[in-house]
Amino acid sequence: MIDHVDPFIGTEATALPEPTGLAASWWWPKPQIGNTHPGATHPLGMVSACAYSGAYPTGYGRYDLSLEGVPPTIYDAQLASGFTHFQQSGTGAIRKYYNYFRVTPMVEPLDVLGRTWALTEEQASPGYYTTTLDSGIAAEITVGPKSAVHRYTFPQHPNARIVIDFSLGGLAIPYGSTIPLRAHLETISPGVASGVVVAEGAPIAVHVECDAPQWRQMLWYDRRLMPGGTRLDFDHIRPTTLRPFGLMWAGPSESGQTIELRIGFSLRGVEQAERNLRADCGPGPARFDSRRERTQKTWRKHLKTITVDTPSPERKTVFSTALYHSLIKPSFAHSESPFWPSDGPFAFDIATMWDIYRTQLPLLTALQPEKAVELANALLTICEEEGNFPIGYRMARGSDRFSRQGSALAHTFLADLCQLGVPGIDWDWALVHMSDDLRRTYGEEYLLRGEAHPITHTLDIAFGYWCTAQVARHVGDRALATQFEELAARWVNAFDPTTGLLKDSTYYEGSRYNYSFRLQHDMAGRIEVSGGREQFVAQLDEFFGFGAPPVQQLGIAPGVPELVAGYQLGRFEGLNNEPDMDAPWAYHYAGRPDRTAEVVHNAVHQQFGTGRGGLPGNDDSGGLSSWFVWASLGLFPVAGQNLVLVNAPSFAAAQIAVGGGVFSVRTAGFREPVAGGPVQYVQAATLNGQPLERSWLRGAEFHAGGELLIELGPEPSDWGTQQVPPSSSSSSSSKSSTPLAATHDTATTAMTAMTEPAALTVPATTTAPSNGTGATITTATTGTPTTTGTTTTTGETP
Repeated sequence: MIDHVDPFIGTEATALPEPTGLAASWWWPKPQIGNTHPGATHPLGMVSACAYSGAYPTGYGRYDLSLEGVPPTIYDAQLASGFTHFQQSGTGAIRKYYNYFRVTPMVEPLDVLGRTWALTEEQASPGYYTTTLDSGIAAEITVGPKSAVHRYTFPQHPNARIVIDFSLGGLAIPYGSTIPLRAHLETISPGVASGVVVAEGAPIAVHVECDAPQWRQMLWYDRRLMPGGTRLDFDHIRPTTLRPFGLMWAGPSESGQTIELRIGFSLRGVEQAERNLRADCGPGPARFDSRRERTQKTWRKHLKTITVDTPSPERKTVFSTALYHSLIKPSFAHSESPFWPSDGPFAFDIATMWDIYRTQLPLLTALQPEKAVELANALLTICEEEGNFPIGYRMARGSDRFSRQGSALAHTFLADLCQLGVPGIDWDWALVHMSDDLRRTYGEEYLLRGEAHPITHTLDIAFGYWCTAQVARHVGDRALATQFEELAARWVNAFDPTTGLLKDSTYYEGSRYNYSFRLQHDMAGRIEVSGGREQFVAQLDEFFGFGAPPVQQLGIAPGVPELVAGYQLGRFEGLNNEPDMDAPWAYHYAGRPDRTAEVVHNAVHQQFGTGRGGLPGNDDSGGLSSWFVWASLGLFPVAGQNLVLVNAPSFAAAQIAVGGGVFSVRTAGFREPVAGGPVQYVQAATLNGQPLERSWLRGAEFHAGGELLIELGPEPSDWGTQQVPPSSSSSSSSKSSTPLAATHDTATTAMTAMTEPAALTVPATTTAPSNGTGATITTATTGTPTTTGTTTTTGETP
C-alpha cells in the first residue's frame, strides 16, 4: 500500500469532477480544500517537516485564510522560504500553527533571509519530502519519531550557507505568527549547537548537528552575524521587540556537494533532545539514508494493516492515502510532557477531537490497540494534571481547549476501550475523571436545567453519561451506573417534539439538521421523537436530498446571504465537513440499510479523488480520511457503543489486521463501482460461515478477527430490515425528560447486554483508588437507586 500513497492529495483547492445525482444536492459550507501538507511524517510521531511558505493553514502551499467556500490564493505557484517543523494535518483554524525552527539553505546574503524561492521537482512519499529551489539547491527531508534530518545538495558557490531561524513560528498571514516568549541558544563545538525556545508556553528544545566541517559556524541576530559569539539569551520577548535570531553555517560549496543537518527535539530540555536524536538516528554523520529507510519501513508496516482488492490504481491511491492521513496524528511523545514532571504517556495535536472521535480513534483502536491505550492514558493524565479532558490539545500551555465545539468526547473513546476489555487502563481511575469531567463547563447547566446550550452539548453530555455508565458497570458500581443511565436519558430534552429535530440554538459549523441525525445510544427513542420509522426515514431522505435539484456551491469569499441560504437548505454537508459524517448510517436503525448504501456509494465515489484537489474539505487530523477508510470497507463504527455497522463495501475484498487477528471482508456478486454508476445493495451476509441477518456486528466480533462474506445485488433486499442495531433501554427516564423517550421499538434490546464481552464480568466488589491517606478502600455497591440523582451505597463510592 505504501507505493500508492500520494501525500499531495488535499494540499490544494478541491478539484473533483462535477457531482451528479444524489451527490449534486449536497451543500458544502466549509473550505473546499483538504488543508493537508506533503511533508515528511512518522506514524503518530512528534515531528513533521515541510517546505514553508507561511500560507494558511499548515505553512505549506499557496492559500490565504479561508473559513468558507473556495480558498483564496496568496501565491500563484508553490514557494518556500525554508523548511519548518511541526505542522498540523488537515485542520482548519486552530489559532496559531507551529512551523518552528525554519531551516533555509541559501547562496544569497543573510540579509535576504525570509524571501521565497519557487519550488520545482517536488516529490513526497511517507516519511520523505524533496524539492529543488530555483536557487539551484536541492532539498531532502526525512523524520524520526522525535527528530528530523535534512540533506541539501548545493551548486558551486563561494558563499553557500544553511541558516536556522529560531525565532520563527506560525504563519505569514495577518495575526498568524507565533511570538516566542523566551529563548536560549549556544554553540557547543564545531558542527554542534543547542537551544530552547518557549513558544505558547511550551519549551521546545533542540540538539543540532551539521556535517560541514570546513564551514564557519556562527550565531546571528537581526540578520547580522555575531563572529566569536557562542551564546544568545532572550528573557522577555514582545511582538514589538522581536528580531529574528538563530544559527548559521557558511562556506564555499562544490557542485553536487551535500550537507546534512540533524535535529533532535524534546519538550524537556537539550539533554533529552540529544538523547532523542541518538535514539532516532544513532551517532556520527551521514544518517539521512538510514533514518529514511527506518521511517519508510515503519510506514510500510502501518500501511499493511489494511489491504484492498481493486484493479484500479487510482482507487488504490485514494484509499492508501486516506489510510496514511489517518495515521499521522495525534502526535505521541512519551515522557515529553513539559507541563508536569512525571514520565509516561503524553500526546499533543489531539487537534479536533470533535472530528476524530467518531472515525479516526476507532480506526486507531482497531489497527493499533496498544497505541489507543497509550492515548487513553495520556488523556487521563491530562485530566489529572489540568482538571479536565481536552476537546482539543495542542503543544501549548493554556486553557483554550476548544470547549465550544463539544463536550465529553474523550468519554466515547474510553467507553469503547472499556467495553472491548483491552488491558492497560486503570478503570477505577478513569471512572473518577470521567464522572468529574461531566460536571464541568456545560455539564453544570445540564444537571440544573436538564439541557445545555449550544444544544448539541446536551447530546454530547447525555452520551457522556451513558458511556461513563458502561465503565461504572465494568468496575462494579451499579448504583453510579443506574444514576448515570437516568441522566443519559435527558438527550430527549434537546429535541423539539413538534418537528422531530433539535431545538433552536446556536450550532458549530452546521445547522440543526446536520446534528439532528447523529448516532446516539437510544436511536429507537430518537426515531420515536420523529414520529416513527416512516417519518424518520422521510426526514433523512429530505436531509440527504433524495429527489432534490442540484445546489450551487460557494465560491471565493462568500457573503452572508449565500451562507444563510445554504444553511437553510438543511442539507447533508457531503463530507465537506464532519458534524453529520455518521448520519448516513442512521437509516440502519430504521431498517433501511439500502438508503445507507445509496448515500455512502455517492460519497465514496464522488467526494474523493486523486491529485492535489482530491478531498472535499478539511481532513481534520484524519477525521475525514478515516471516514473514507471505514466507508470503503463496508463498515462503520458506532463510537462509544462497541458496534460496527455493515454496509455494501466498495472493494471486492479487504483484509484488516485487528487486535485479535485478521478480519476479512469478501463479496459475492461484486461489480467494480464507478462514480455516478449503479449502487450495489447487500442481499445476504455470513459471519464466519453463519448467516448474519442483522446489519451490525458487536465490537468484540470485529476485533477478534474472522470473515464477513457479503452477497451484493443491483436492487434492495430485505436484509437488515428487521434486526436493527440495538439501542439503550430507557424504560425509566429522569425527571427532566419528556415522555418522548418512553416508547421503544420491540426490535431493540439493551445495549449493555448486547455489547459487553464476557471478559468484562462485573465483580461484586472493586478496589478503589487510595483515599489520600495511603490506605486502600474496598467498596461494595448495592446498585439500588432511591430518588433521582441519589444512590444508596455501602462504603464510599469510588
